[in-house]
Amino acid sequence: MNKALLCIRFLKPAGLLLAALLLAAPAFPADESCTTCGGAVTVSGDFTHRKADTTPAVSGTGFKPETYREEVYGTAFTVTIANLPAGRYTVEIGAVETFFKTPGETVFDVRAGDVVLAKDFDPVAVAGGPFLLATIKGTVEKPDDALRGPMRLTFVASKAHAKFHTITIRDQSGASVLAFAANELADVYSAQASQVPEIKEPAIWRDPSKPLRARADDLIRRMSLAEKVAQLKNAAPAIERLGLPAYDYWNEAAHGVANNYYATVFPQGVGAAASWNPALFRQEGQVIGVEGRAKFNDYANRNNGNSKWWAGLTYWAPNVNIFRDPRWGRGQETFGEDPFLTSEIAIEFVRGMQGDHPTYMTAMACAKHYAVHSGPELERHRFNAVVTERDLYDTYLPQFERLVREAKVAGVMSAYNAIDGVPVSASPFFLTELVRKRWGFEGYIVSDCDAIRDIYNPKQHAYVKTAEEAASLAVKAGCNLCCGGDYNALVRAVQLGLITEKEIDQALYHTLWTRFRLGLFDPAEMVPFSKYTLADNDLPTHGQVALELARQSIVLLKNDGVLPIDRNKYKQIAVIGPNAASKSMLEGNYHGSASTPISILDGIRHVAAAELKILHALGSPVTTKPGTAPWSGQDNTTARPVAELKAEALALAAQADLVIYVGGITAGQEGESFDRTEIELPSEQSDLIKALHATGKPVVMVNCSGSAMALPWEDEHLSAIVQAWYPGQAGGRAVADVLFGFYNPSGHLPVTFYRSTADLPAFTDYSMRNRTYRYFTGSPLYAFGHGLSYTTFDYANLRVARAAKGALTVTVEVANTGTRDGDDVVQLYATPPAASQPQEIRALCGFTRVNLKAGEKRTVTITVPAIALRRWSTAKKDYEIPAGEWTIAAGASSADLRQTAKIKL
Repeated sequence: MNKALLCIRFLKPAGLLLAALLLAAPAFPADESCTTCGGAVTVSGDFTHRKADTTPAVSGTGFKPETYREEVYGTAFTVTIANLPAGRYTVEIGAVETFFKTPGETVFDVRAGDVVLAKDFDPVAVAGGPFLLATIKGTVEKPDDALRGPMRLTFVASKAHAKFHTITIRDQSGASVLAFAANELADVYSAQASQVPEIKEPAIWRDPSKPLRARADDLIRRMSLAEKVAQLKNAAPAIERLGLPAYDYWNEAAHGVANNYYATVFPQGVGAAASWNPALFRQEGQVIGVEGRAKFNDYANRNNGNSKWWAGLTYWAPNVNIFRDPRWGRGQETFGEDPFLTSEIAIEFVRGMQGDHPTYMTAMACAKHYAVHSGPELERHRFNAVVTERDLYDTYLPQFERLVREAKVAGVMSAYNAIDGVPVSASPFFLTELVRKRWGFEGYIVSDCDAIRDIYNPKQHAYVKTAEEAASLAVKAGCNLCCGGDYNALVRAVQLGLITEKEIDQALYHTLWTRFRLGLFDPAEMVPFSKYTLADNDLPTHGQVALELARQSIVLLKNDGVLPIDRNKYKQIAVIGPNAASKSMLEGNYHGSASTPISILDGIRHVAAAELKILHALGSPVTTKPGTAPWSGQDNTTARPVAELKAEALALAAQADLVIYVGGITAGQEGESFDRTEIELPSEQSDLIKALHATGKPVVMVNCSGSAMALPWEDEHLSAIVQAWYPGQAGGRAVADVLFGFYNPSGHLPVTFYRSTADLPAFTDYSMRNRTYRYFTGSPLYAFGHGLSYTTFDYANLRVARAAKGALTVTVEVANTGTRDGDDVVQLYATPPAASQPQEIRALCGFTRVNLKAGEKRTVTITVPAIALRRWSTAKKDYEIPAGEWTIAAGASSADLRQTAKIKL
């Protein structure tokens, strides 16, 4: 870009300095980017770029002296550095004070996220005078960009200004991985792009009586091209001359409002899905909407309507990818391996979050990651998913389609990966043809963070060569909002003729649509959700929903009769294992902070009360293997020797009548950018469990994980196994209630538990062949839908009849034949006509929870929607319900089918 067009101030270091400082600050600061850094560095905020006539007296820095003729200074600005791999880095910042000569005249702070690199930094005092180099140096632990965004160096002045001349980033070896100076920064925008349109008509964009489209168009036409592009970044700045507040679209609420102080923390997604209770998910969504509004209102009301990262109302949840392989680290966020179960749950979750007001949404959900995305995490920025047509339409797309059509989800997030060679964020087929034209989507489409950069990055997809091409391609394909700063290139792209301003306007309409539908530009009295305050956050009623969902999520995998615990039989109980006392384990990933989390040990102690003596030992680390998932610090790590921990646990077990082993894994072993390589229990835990069993004491295992575990030895030898997942803030109480019989377990698996890693196809193979209960030809350890109770249920008189719009009406008698009241989840599975093969073995087509008292019998009616019977026809290139004889089966799991019936369709 021609530097003659840049907003760089050429000032003399003499008496006019202070006046020049005031005159130099633009009303709308233009972002700058590093011209030699491949688009990886941008500067934004209240800053000015200055070039001096003389070079400061600097030597021995490794930079050429003329480097110090240019500097960036301002009251508050941010340097964003993208594309740094996860790791530990040393940040070095060079600053030379050229305005002031006396210590104390200019003072500023520098932070890198939560890390303070400099506090009350005075460059004159540190360097020993003006025109000399002062250096700031600090260490930063940096995760993958997609977890918490790029590295952000925030400069804030307390006196005069903050500034820098040079920035160097070094890795752990001391090698420079990035070094740049102010003279390598160039204005992202030309003067023409920053020109404000002259609009004489009065503004209507804040007039709620006008149609949304007209209001949005009125706002858009008042912006310069530079301002429009800035609004297409997740961190959209304020436009003060228009009265448009700042807003950051990036927020998370996978199982409760995340990253913003206290909030209700529900069970992690896959665990909650074990409840098979969409109605309860609707309640969870409603709680998230209320608590999210309370937090947004509080911040915005205190900050002139502006919002920030983690304080907005556009939540990037739920994750409705299919959990096709238990090794995937992010599978814990999903609702399991089945498209129908995932859809039924996610629809209610979204409806709860968004609300049912005719004009405004409480908060906005976003279906991610669209599409064909489920690992491997280490390759996600460059992975090309090769998928058959039938698998695409029968497995990977249905839940996204149903969220758009039925739940009217507000957002869709494009995934990192490519599909058949085309990056999803650059695919008109996926982002426009399918979502908007076929499914009727009205909302906004956002890229996953840095997915736009992946399009042109030579180490990732390398689909095009430049940032301008990638940004243009993405907007044209239908990606309206960029998580990150890669859409900065759109101004230059317009100048190069790669994209038109009208196309940018259309993307901006879909992006701003969110804020209009949230009522952010309307009088507070018109928006019913404006009334929420922090007094509506983290309420006891919200905690009750979390507790009930945790109870219904617990799956009793095996029980030889030891459960529920008999207080008359067992007086001393040893609670052993790395997850017993852990509170961080309860959270999983993408979590909020619970005000009163209850560990499983605490729950057992509370329920046991004074009647039983509870002994406790850690027993084992979760694992001794190096490496953990980023951003998953756990409270159950230990440096004690494994042998010492084991001996202590065995000594306690010898004193006890019963052992409760609470183990498994944590979000430290699976998570974003971190997959598992095997699904077996870590060997340290397996060895301890075998030793505990050898004591002859009955052993009950409580397994905590966000994915399926291979537990064949434990299933054969232990008295009982309970799957507790990552159960949220009330997880400890819920587990204890089940163990002691205060709650009759009713959870059912939303995923298949395989016998070993050897049962799994190659992780990178996206074919559904021999994956999940629908296609797996082996014998699982615990089948999809499996879940025991403290009572028993029988099924009889299954009947199937045609209903309206291609649906079926199924009735079946369910009887509680045991001695305890309990909930059963009646599951229906459909097998298509043989002539339609190749096809799945069977597929879930309906389910319902039913509460039955001991001895009670009831006829249950379930509607099987036509959408659960449709299959993709490769011949017709469309869905159809295969004609012929179908088998409908009812039972307690996909492998425990009690009744079958035939019907011709």
